[in-house]
Amino acid sequence: MGPDMRVGGEAYTASWRSRTLTIAGGLMVGGFLLNVILTAALHPSGEEDDHAEIFTKYADSGSWIAVHLGQFIAVLVTLSGLLVLYRVLRGTNGSSLLAQLAAATAVATAAIWAVLQGLDGVGLKQAVDSWVSASGAEKTIRFANAETVRWLEWGLQSYFRILLGLTLALFGTAILTSRRVAGWLGWTALVGGVCSVIVGVDVGYSGLASGLQDVLGIAIFALVLLFAVGVLVTGVREHNRHDR
Repeated sequence: MGPDMRVGGEAYTASWRSRTLTIAGGLMVGGFLLNVILTAALHPSGEEDDHAEIFTKYADSGSWIAVHLGQFIAVLVTLSGLLVLYRVLRGTNGSSLLAQLAAATAVATAAIWAVLQGLDGVGLKQAVDSWVSASGAEKTIRFANAETVRWLEWGLQSYFRILLGLTLALFGTAILTSRRVAGWLGWTALVGGVCSVIVGVDVGYSGLASGLQDVLGIAIFALVLLFAVGVLVTGVREHNRHDR
């Protein structure tokens, strides 16, 4: 193979890598921000474990099902960004297996997210609406039914957080091993993933509200956003550098 062919191949590889990183970062940033906007602007908030109060807010929400469908799509878009990032990491000897495991856990995370949103976005809404519209002895039964759905949501939320954390941690470790992306991005994903696993375990014990979750939730928000933006910026910078 002559020098010109090698140079052309290297240029194509660099261009493909920069495009792939840009797409991965764009998907992660876009999905993450869409989920944040939908949750902050339209999702009812309050004391999550005060069921009488929070169920009333849920029942009053006319956009509940649409908001959860939007959240469902947003998180899937974010996870698809990780799967695109996998394409950059998969060919490296030291990180190939780790990257494959990371991609597999991302798919598993998407699956449990779908079940969680179906239960929360549709099942819980129907349960709380039935409770609000009931009267007499039936109201007590309907409230108990809604609490059962809520507790199922706790379980799925716990395992979703754990799987999401494992996904981030595996991607972070694959980045550190492959050295194809800046090491600080790997550490960001790894630390964010560990925090998510801790939150997932805490949800199983404490429910959807605790002081630990408040603190780590802020850390996870910052770390995941930093990771997503970092991947996007890396792709854009590499693209601009190779175009000069």
